Amino acid sequence: MSPIVVVGAGIIGTAIAYELQRRGQSVVLVDRAGPGQGASYGNMASIAITEFMPASRPGIWAQMPKWLLDPEGPVRIRPSYMPRLIPWFLRFLDASRPSKLRALEVAGAALCARVYEDLDDLLKTTGLQDMLSAEGCLSVYADEAEFHADRDHVEILDRFGFRYEILGGDAIRDLEPALTTKISKALLFPDNRSVSDPYKLVLRLSEKFQELGGVIQHADVVGFDHDDSGVTAVRLADGRLLEAGSVVLAAGAFTARLSAMLREPIPLETERGYHTQIMAPGLSIRHSMIWPARAFMVTPTAGGIRVGGTVEMAGLDAAPDYRRSKVLVKRAREALPHLKVENTTEWMGHRPAMPDTVPVMGPSAKQKNVWYATGHGHLGLTYGATTARLMADLITGVTPPIDMKPYRVHRF
Repeated sequence: MSPIVVVGAGIIGTAIAYELQRRGQSVVLVDRAGPGQGASYGNMASIAITEFMPASRPGIWAQMPKWLLDPEGPVRIRPSYMPRLIPWFLRFLDASRPSKLRALEVAGAALCARVYEDLDDLLKTTGLQDMLSAEGCLSVYADEAEFHADRDHVEILDRFGFRYEILGGDAIRDLEPALTTKISKALLFPDNRSVSDPYKLVLRLSEKFQELGGVIQHADVVGFDHDDSGVTAVRLADGRLLEAGSVVLAAGAFTARLSAMLREPIPLETERGYHTQIMAPGLSIRHSMIWPARAFMVTPTAGGIRVGGTVEMAGLDAAPDYRRSKVLVKRAREALPHLKVENTTEWMGHRPAMPDTVPVMGPSAKQKNVWYATGHGHLGLTYGATTARLMADLITGVTPPIDMKPYRVHRF
């Protein structure tokens, strides 16, 4: 019997490959660069179960004009790329309708409510429990106005029962003494824990996959052979053919290029994100921290402190603009006045973004044996284990524990 070919070895594809192999399937995992070297390499290492709300909600729309006009703002669109974004933005606009927002919130909350059940199982079976911290995340605010501007976030958490705690100035600095005294209020999200190194997590998971008999191929996928039964083989750039019993397309922001080869367009864009990894920060922090008004995040991970965030819409091929990461570091030093920026590296990666902020997980509407798992946006690491569980259920004929209709590929 031909194997299941999983295309894409980030956290999503690697977790799916591992889960399928664990269930007795024969799996080949294909990636042009190797496990964890795409967006999973440089994400902000957060299991962010409180961050499922749609990006098209009113609070974001209210700030969007200011952000777009600010050259150092958290959202940047390269003018040359704007014409290609119009169809995606029209769908983004459609996702802002009140009735649609409620359905999207439910779809995101359903996934986040499952995260630790699935993640704890994945880490336990692989022996990787040591990679998850015990600390949560702080969302910080300089004043009541900033806190009030984030009220829709709090209202959504209340609606779905996700935990948070409101803290005042002294209580905040008891948790994180390095924070500036300009921070007067914070939300503590105790369940938004961090991974000690997201790249190493994917790497170690890929090793566990291989120990179970899984095969990894470093190659670029350039096409598919198919007949009436579906895809029969995956074509690689080096001329090889991989026979396939089924195919799972989990290549992050690059999945749209693969789906186009199957004449199944997906409204998938890349939100390019930046980080600076600081290995000699001159201070330590226990929690990951977000300052919503400044639109950046700081996380202790990968042996140092990582500063990241921002959204740049410029497609998959444009060169990085590392001025974005420098802006983030400047803002991080507002929050952490004694932060030293020494022994650093800068990085840019491609988050796979759907216009409604909900991932695609499920069967192709065009090919009988093709499956999609993409569009996880800022929550790839958060949703990784849950996506693996749900996709493995679907592929092996097990009824998933939640309704999968909101995540179907042909919902637009």
